[in-house]
Parts: sequence; C-alpha cells; structure tokens
Amino acid sequence: MQRRTRASSVVAGLVALGLACSACATGTAADPAKGSAPSPHGTPQTAYTPYVSATTPADTDSAASTDTYNLAFVISDGSGCTPVWGGTESATSDAVVARVTALTATGADIRVSFGGAAGTETALACDSAEELADAYAEVLDAVGATKADFDIEGDALTDRASVTRRNEALALLQKERDLDITYTLPVMPDGLENTGLALIEDAADQGVGLSAVNIMAMNYSSSHRGDMGDYAEQAAQAAHDQLVDVLGLSQDAAWRALHLTVMIGVNDVAGEIFTLADAASLRGFATRQGVGALSMWAAFRDRACADGEDTTVAGDTCSGVEQEAGAFAEALSG
Repeated sequence: MQRRTRASSVVAGLVALGLACSACATGTAADPAKGSAPSPHGTPQTAYTPYVSATTPADTDSAASTDTYNLAFVISDGSGCTPVWGGTESATSDAVVARVTALTATGADIRVSFGGAAGTETALACDSAEELADAYAEVLDAVGATKADFDIEGDALTDRASVTRRNEALALLQKERDLDITYTLPVMPDGLENTGLALIEDAADQGVGLSAVNIMAMNYSSSHRGDMGDYAEQAAQAAHDQLVDVLGLSQDAAWRALHLTVMIGVNDVAGEIFTLADAASLRGFATRQGVGALSMWAAFRDRACADGEDTTVAGDTCSGVEQEAGAFAEALSG
C-alpha cells in the first residue's frame, strides 16, 4: 500500500521539523540519535533504549547496557488536563522520582514517554496548547528530563484537533527549553500509515523539531503470518524510504532519524511471535544500516513465563517464549 501523502508541504517545513537538524533549536550540530555512543571508527552506534515501567522496577531493567530508558507512560487522569504516571501516580510522585534516580545512576539517560495504547492521551483531555504545554512541563520538570517521547495511536492518532494541539504545545516548549522530541507511531511492513505521515507533516507546520521517528514494528494484523524479524526489517526499510521521500533526508540521515521498537515474544495479534533469533537478526540489520536506536516493549516482559502463566496471549510480565531472563535485552543491545 502507498501511504505517502502531502509531501510538498512536509518538505517545505523540513527546517522547522528538524529531522535534518535535530539540534537547530539549540544551535548545535544535528544528531538524530542524540545520546548514542560513537564506535571506535567515529560512527554513531545504534543505541539501545528499552521501555520500562515508570512506577515498578523489574529485575531485567538493567539486563544490558542501556543508552536511554523510555519511561512509560504518562496519560490524563481521565477527568481533565492532569497528567499522571501509569494512570495512577501524580506527575510529581516521589516514587517515580526515586525510580528515575535509580535508573540514571547506571549512567543511562531517561526519556519520558507520553501516550500509549491505554487510557486517555493528554492532548485529548486538554483544551489549549498552552494548558497542554504546562502539563508536559510539569512531568518533565518533576524528573529532570530533557527528552520526551510521544506514543500516539488509536483515537489520538486520528483526532486531528489533538494532533495539532500537541504539536503547538511542543513548539511552545521547544522555544522555552532544550527538549529532544521523538514520535512513536504504528507501522505496517510497507511503512507508516497516512495518519502517521499526516502527524509528522503537522509537526513541520507547527515548527516542532523532532530528533527521530520511532516505529512500532509489532501487532500488524491477522493476515500477517510471516516471520516477525523479516517484517520488522521490511517496515524499517519502508519507513526509511518515506523519511527520504517525504522529508528530503539523505539515505544515512534517514537511518539515523529512525528508531525501531519491537514487542518481544508473543504479540497482541494471535500468531505473531518475535523470537530471540529475530532480535539478533534485527540487531545486525540495524547496525549495518546505521539505525538510530533499537527498543523493545518492554523490559519487564524480558523473562520466561512461570508455570501457570498463559503463553498463548501477550502477557504483561513475561514474553511467552523460552528464554533466559534479559536475553532479549542482550540480543537487541548487541
């Protein structure tokens, strides 16, 4: 399927979007994979940036060398424009602050992830860009974060008013502070959908500087019965080509501006299983292509299920496949 739309205005907004110049807001040279360490030859390596719970530690959080932890998720409390961690903890929760302190003590950075598949995405609950910007700022300031991820899916992706409201809010924040922004979007093996491309274009229109687009290489559909590792690589290649075509990036810059997130083990769609062999293969692919970062949903699932736990459906606390604890982290981090 062909999903490239409204390309001309995206290209016109490329400088404002910032994928070709992710640090334009601070006047420094761009690096779409900001934070990743250089290789011995000076080429940035593919970073490892797993999603972790903002509220609950897991033994597998530190299973591999991590560049940045994606701290998930911040949503609305359901009654208005009030951000909460995981739907339960206040924006200034002492427990979350302590969690961040423990994670960053390893030398890793944190990126606050807003949105996700559950609950009410904050941009849907706030009435204005100013109010939304204040909500985002409250969370970021509470944990001292300078990186933010926006996992936009479901109603939040199709509600155009909230898409623009969010991008207006992010543009306001970037005028006030050095804020590294990524968007996490659904993908199919043939690339980003029209709604995702429209969101990126709107970000350009509102003057948002993105450091990367993170694709969720998972949960395709019941008609996709092939190898999940192959699908992830196909989705990455297709999304890369879209960034080249729609945003006018060079081949190398488009790979650095691309992050890949997989759902380890059993996915939500029946029959889709991302294996340890898939993880190792994807790491090799990402390294060869120069992908900006690899991530997984999620560190707390990176273990085998215990006796009695259901392995036929995607579990919240285990992968559903045979593995040693932390094995997916080791494979994806290289």
